[in-house]
Amino acid sequence: MWLSEQEKDGVYKAIYNRRDIRHFKSDPVDEETLIRILQAAHQAPSVGYMQPWNFIVIKSGDIKQKLKNVVDKEIGALGLHFEGQRADLYKSLKVEGLLEAPVTVCVTCDPTREGPHVVGRNSIPETDAYSVVCAIQNLWLAAYAEGISAGWVSFYKKADVREILAIPPHIEPIALISLGYPVDYPDRPLLEIVGWGDRYPFDDMIYAETWDQSYASTAL
Repeated sequence: MWLSEQEKDGVYKAIYNRRDIRHFKSDPVDEETLIRILQAAHQAPSVGYMQPWNFIVIKSGDIKQKLKNVVDKEIGALGLHFEGQRADLYKSLKVEGLLEAPVTVCVTCDPTREGPHVVGRNSIPETDAYSVVCAIQNLWLAAYAEGISAGWVSFYKKADVREILAIPPHIEPIALISLGYPVDYPDRPLLEIVGWGDRYPFDDMIYAETWDQSYASTAL
């Protein structure tokens, strides 16, 4: 039931080495591997066991081009929010690989699944979306285990994606995840490499008992 030391090391390696990739080879992802990755995503925990996710597998070049068009539109609009050096850096960033990756998966959330009274979700409605994000993380880690990289495309209007993928109005398109074999694999997150930002210090992120008490200070 529990992991061996070697297996445990593998889990932590996947967590620490997983990257958001934008450059993909054209090599196809074989169907058996893709299904294993999606099955891993489907094994995610969910609040009230509602399992609110669905996965739309996109391989069509025509559909991927339509998605890229709406993503490009949104990337251009969001660029207006940056000024100076950050604006120049934003323009140089490659933030998606929709046409390069052989597969893109749209991960959706059905907030009506299991009806109006779901254990836990009654108190916190957003837990359906949080559960979907758990499935996305499973997908990402499973892809890494298969030697496949994932890129989370987060620039789009939901209405545009709903129209392109024929998604019903009540279903939320949570993420577009491009999957493929990477051209190269960085040892750090891309935005850290290009100077967009740094990882926050670990000790600054943990509190003890209440928000105003540093955990690090209590552990001394």
